[in-house]
Amino acid sequence: MKKVNAAQIEWETQRSPGGRYGRDERKISEALGRDRRSTDLIMRHPFDVEIARIPPGVASCPYHSHSEQWEFYSVISGHGKVRHAEGSLAIEPGDAFLFKPNEPHQLINDSSENLYVYIVADNPIGETCYYPDSGKWAVKSPQYRLIRGEPLDYYDGEE
Repeated sequence: MKKVNAAQIEWETQRSPGGRYGRDERKISEALGRDRRSTDLIMRHPFDVEIARIPPGVASCPYHSHSEQWEFYSVISGHGKVRHAEGSLAIEPGDAFLFKPNEPHQLINDSSENLYVYIVADNPIGETCYYPDSGKWAVKSPQYRLIRGEPLDYYDGEE
């Protein structure tokens, strides 16, 4: 068994060039030894767990869907909204929600305080992502590639 304390895991920061998207992540599964690039399911782990901290006034990432991946979210603290195919819903501490493959989603912090969320994903191999707002696809193997007829930057068409 391997044990970690989430409070002792360093935050990893992601921000878009224009500032519309951003989050800090405590990658719990990676701290427990997950190798996200491995195709060996023992090394890869069957699921991925992280704590995301989304600053006020930004979305965690562009609106997207996964071809194979399921994602479970549980709000730890803070308030915001989750955008989905039918619109958006307010979220608050204690809320939990699930996105199946091909269900577009996005977390948005429209409050004045940080939004903290547990994210658990089932981590399939051969996963792709679609970004409806910009018409892009992300292909994840072995390098992370974004395409729309030609290679693109991750935030192209999003800000």
